[in-house]
Amino acid sequence: MPLNRRLAAEFLGTAFLLVAVVGGGIAAQRLSPDDVGLQLFEAAVVTAFGLAVFIMMFGPISGAHFNPSVTLTDMLLGRRTKTEALAYIAAQILGGVFGTVLANLMFELPAVEISTTVRSGSGQWLGELVATIGLLLVIFLLIRHAASIYAIGGAVGAYIGGAYFFTSSTSFANPAVAIARMFSDTFAGIAPASAPAFIFAQLLAVPLVVAMLRFWTVDE
Repeated sequence: MPLNRRLAAEFLGTAFLLVAVVGGGIAAQRLSPDDVGLQLFEAAVVTAFGLAVFIMMFGPISGAHFNPSVTLTDMLLGRRTKTEALAYIAAQILGGVFGTVLANLMFELPAVEISTTVRSGSGQWLGELVATIGLLLVIFLLIRHAASIYAIGGAVGAYIGGAYFFTSSTSFANPAVAIARMFSDTFAGIAPASAPAFIFAQLLAVPLVVAMLRFWTVDE
């Protein structure tokens, strides 16, 4: 598949993902204004189902990374060149911001509204590290086992839906998502001052997972 077509898939897939994350969060706030737990559940369901479908849609085209941490892991495992990886990451970030703007506009909010939601503290940073390690292991171990794109999509969606609740950070697990969510001052938002630590944790997961995967495949 030509690179430009794969990049278009990464851009659009990440945009759809952020429409689901941000739009689902806005809808949850409006539908359940007095119940934060229900808001989180609603947002988790929307994201889980949406992500699973988007992976099934775009997986055969680009691999459906939608996530710089996934792309960097792929590169370090020798499955993607540096040039491809950088292009994928740029498409993911741009697509994520575009999707956030679309979600804001759909719900008649300003196209760009910088988030004021502070997400900080060692517990949340550890939560992001755990969430991202788990996500990468789900993806790359299933690839190793030659799972179909439908199995991977379903597993990733289920994992992220669960990780909304079992991680203290509500499982961003994606640098492009962390960047994009700075541009919506809604349920899904993250303040710009909080984003760098989340992104660092998400990127730190990459070499750790690569080491684990190499350990498990050393004799293959």
